[in-house]
Amino acid sequence: MTQIKSQLTLQEFFALPEGDITYELVNGEAKPKMAPKLYHSRLTGTIYIILMPWAKNRGEVGIEWAVTLKRKGRDWVPVPDLLYVSYSRLDNDVIEDEPCPIPPDLAIEIISPDQTFGEMSAKATDYLEAGVLRVWVVDAKAKTITVFYPDAHPQTKTGEDSLEDSLLEGLQITPAQIFQEAGIP
Repeated sequence: MTQIKSQLTLQEFFALPEGDITYELVNGEAKPKMAPKLYHSRLTGTIYIILMPWAKNRGEVGIEWAVTLKRKGRDWVPVPDLLYVSYSRLDNDVIEDEPCPIPPDLAIEIISPDQTFGEMSAKATDYLEAGVLRVWVVDAKAKTITVFYPDAHPQTKTGEDSLEDSLLEGLQITPAQIFQEAGIP
């Protein structure tokens, strides 16, 4: 197991050796990200499959693509379960194999069994304060998707509620479709 010193700089964090564990940089510390379970994995794959055709020629969709942000004035490198960043924000001619260098349009976090909605809501607020335009918090147990906005109260979507959003123009999907496609009972 790799020993990781506390209070890492951004450069030290990115110089860590790659391994089986995914880390996020939070308050100068490398924090391990929880390993996904079956429903989490299914939801990640399903949402990716839905977003990819829609995002063609619009932007990049990433699974666990680290993003370099600031949180309370400090370097922060979260690894959202999925993210979407439009080509209007990220020039598709300069994409390199590195963390996403700008706040994405959309960050998606799927609640793991050992996480709470409150923890994910706090993370969603951190994303918004760092310049992310939308955050979806997906709850497999409740079969809900809560959408967080920078300028409005969050909205929890269930069943046939539409996830349509001017930011994601043309994407027409409901929580019911996502959970059904993922085979979540």
